[in-house]
Amino acid sequence: MLSFKVVTGSISKNKFTSRLSTSVACVLLLLTTACSQGETKSAQSIEAVNVNNTVAASNNISTLRIGYVGSSEPTGALGWAKKKGILERELQKAGFKNITFARFPNGPDLNEALVAGQLDVGSLGDTPAIVLKARGQETRLLRISQFNTTAWLVAKKNGARSLAELKGQKIATQKGSYMHRYLLGLLAEAKIAKDVKVVHLMTTEAKAALERGDVAAYATSSDLGPFLKSQGFPVIDSSANHKGLSGTSLVVATESFLAKQPDFPQKFNGILTEAAKDLKANSEEYYQYHAQTTKYPIDIIKVSFPLKQVSEEPLPAEGVKLLEGTKKFLVSQGLAKSDFKLTDWVAEEK
Repeated sequence: MLSFKVVTGSISKNKFTSRLSTSVACVLLLLTTACSQGETKSAQSIEAVNVNNTVAASNNISTLRIGYVGSSEPTGALGWAKKKGILERELQKAGFKNITFARFPNGPDLNEALVAGQLDVGSLGDTPAIVLKARGQETRLLRISQFNTTAWLVAKKNGARSLAELKGQKIATQKGSYMHRYLLGLLAEAKIAKDVKVVHLMTTEAKAALERGDVAAYATSSDLGPFLKSQGFPVIDSSANHKGLSGTSLVVATESFLAKQPDFPQKFNGILTEAAKDLKANSEEYYQYHAQTTKYPIDIIKVSFPLKQVSEEPLPAEGVKLLEGTKKFLVSQGLAKSDFKLTDWVAEEK
């Protein structure tokens, strides 16, 4: 029987973060201002990756280590494949006896685990995945799992009601995320990038910060945006109003892992394709699972996660177009260190 292990402990600083210098962590977080010790500390206190030391060190061929960004369980096709037993059934056929899942609060933290050799596969947003690849790290793109993911710009109550009213004020977002890329693109479009201060704030702290008035607005995720709106926070904008500013979710793998498992891309994509089709065919059951996992009301989940965004193929044309646009923007802004061809990044299916 295939063994699953979901890891949810605190990371030991010595076991994990000591492998990366503060400067590298800052770059991965895409901090456009100076990286303080406080910001680095928040990145270290993630609820993930207290991986068994033997597994982490040996990269045993029979063990697959998956990292994901999000809730207590993965959502989307990956989460559904796990819940419905598709993952267990197919991975067992592929020779994997164990699988570990490690949860991260954001993509830059997951990147650190990939760099440290503690993960084989990562499910994360486009912006951190591109930034890591652009730094020369040896990853391969397996799949665009979701595309046209909406980001929202939500204001504090009794505050600004337009972009123009945000001039001279502080806007927060989870830096290194697709919401961060959306916010930078939005400010550039409105020509007010120099008139506001963008600061890093984790999604979990957004509501409290808005309530206290610590920030004038927050650029947030597809699910938290509609939820905050339902709580009376005004929405100033969303990425759905702008061509090319919505996000994509990706699945990547390390080249060192794929060298040992050359047929993995085809097998894993087959699993996620089957899961994507199954969750669409059983949409109400899926939405119940997604709502229970994320703790958002089901009506919020239906708004934030339209099933047409879930890809049934590895590289949907619309998703590739969005991804190319995101890459070009990040390179032009100096947030991605170098340009590269998406076709060169894609893992070959054998």
